Amino acid sequence: MAKRDYYEVLGVPRDADAEAIKKAYRKLALQYHPDRNPGDKTAEEKFKELAEAYEVLSDPQKRAAYDEYGHAAFDPRARAARAGGGFTGGFHDPFEIFREVFGGSSLFDEFFGVRPDPTQPQRGDDLRYDLEISFEEAVRGCEKEITVHKLDRCETCNGSGVEAGSRTRTCPTCHGRGQVVTSRGIFSIAQTCPQCRGAGRVIERPCKACHGEGRRERTSKIRLRIPAGVESGSRLRSAGNGEAGLRGGPPGDLYVVLHVKPHEIFQRDGDDLYCEVPVSMVQAALGGEIEVPTLDGKATIKIPPGTQPGTMFRLKGKGVKNVQGYGQGDLHVRINVEIPARLTAAQRAKLQEFAELCDESVHPIRQSFFEKAKKLFR
Repeated sequence: MAKRDYYEVLGVPRDADAEAIKKAYRKLALQYHPDRNPGDKTAEEKFKELAEAYEVLSDPQKRAAYDEYGHAAFDPRARAARAGGGFTGGFHDPFEIFREVFGGSSLFDEFFGVRPDPTQPQRGDDLRYDLEISFEEAVRGCEKEITVHKLDRCETCNGSGVEAGSRTRTCPTCHGRGQVVTSRGIFSIAQTCPQCRGAGRVIERPCKACHGEGRRERTSKIRLRIPAGVESGSRLRSAGNGEAGLRGGPPGDLYVVLHVKPHEIFQRDGDDLYCEVPVSMVQAALGGEIEVPTLDGKATIKIPPGTQPGTMFRLKGKGVKNVQGYGQGDLHVRINVEIPARLTAAQRAKLQEFAELCDESVHPIRQSFFEKAKKLFR
């Protein structure tokens, strides 16, 4: 069965902005979430389809590739055939995307009137870390050690918050519910229990190191492997390196957002590199070999006689390695003809002599231009 258009899946026009796309996803994801449609396979498939569409259209690079190539942008066979831009590989867990968009389950629970059991273990928060790397580190890949300040599991009580030899007991105020209900006329208001702070249980003797929290703020050093070919805005997920969970819950994840410094010679467009190489007007006129920089050192290219400013030469496979592992981009060299700014008397005389030897046939582009412009000069 052919895949539906991603814009159609989310019900947004092709020129929709990021906020409209996110709003459409939030509305439909809540409607088709499996927890709201237990046992409904159709709703489950729609939920996955929505997550896939949102993952592509919420990412500027993936959206640009989709707009140009459609679903073929993510097909490894089509990607290899055109050897151009695009993305490949599978899509992320739809529930992970849902959690990222909604910032956990609180909005989902609020929408359905469901509150999580405060006595159960709770997953820790995800963290974001912005990391600046050099152009060379981005295109070649590297390893980095970063320092993160976060809440980690208390080693003294192993995350329980309980002093050794002590225990927990049911909260006498809320009787284990984590909430107290206050009646005001015909209305009942549920609030977090002030004694146990929603945990449903109280500790007889809290851990002295973490004061019963089960977590302590500390500095952690984390090593990251950055793959070759990443770009600014690329996001790396370090599983389990977010903040520690509560009551023995699993830790969150750490998301590292990369920012690549610009290079003094190369500009990047996807997997391709561009650079501008100056040549003298004599080299451009007579032709010859020139040396150009690449990521792997020097390379030599031949320029033909009469090479014009702006002429582009391509060095195949001298660009950036694709981050998904599908080949390598090209290096495009643009020729910039440098005109001498200061001339000696002897040099000026030689150029004047050359000019007197030239007729219009030496400058066909100039001749063609003025032929076209004649009617404007009348």
